[in-house]
Amino acid sequence: TKEMRTVIIKLKILFCVLVILLSTKNLMSKNIYDFQINDIDGNKIDLNSFKGSPILLINTASRCGFTGQYQNLANLFLEYKDKGLIVIATPSNSFNQELSEAEAVKDFCLVNYQTKFLISEIMSVKGKDTHALYNWIKNEYGKSPKWNFYKYLFNSNGQLEESWSSITKPDNKKITDLIEKLI
Repeated sequence: TKEMRTVIIKLKILFCVLVILLSTKNLMSKNIYDFQINDIDGNKIDLNSFKGSPILLINTASRCGFTGQYQNLANLFLEYKDKGLIVIATPSNSFNQELSEAEAVKDFCLVNYQTKFLISEIMSVKGKDTHALYNWIKNEYGKSPKWNFYKYLFNSNGQLEESWSSITKPDNKKITDLIEKLI
């Protein structure tokens, strides 16, 4: 009947609207906790396990003029780890300044800086092989590392709060003041 066809058409339209709304919600709700990375030993880390904690993400390199910032990161981590700050270093050879082997990076960080924060496997932060996490940051926020030791601070909802260039040290007052507000 004509009434039945009208009801079916209305239900189809309603279904399409619901699908569109759900798709849009999923795109808009993506956050840093939706990603996985591998740590320096190859173990899978689901960033969802840090849900509710602010995360400081830094692309690093062992042979860079800014490599001394590992010490600042180590100190920052020790100061804020008990307050819930997660620090993740992502070694990258995207700027041709990282060691080629994960074990060498791990040894370098432990021996020289006694790093206790999470260090990922070596990953690309720009170019065609960019890790999904850095692609998301670029696509969602229009931000991508211009060099090693770019810093991204995510709030406890997993959204980017602020980012800083290589020249801003991890323990700079601009960063620590914002961390204090987020923890």
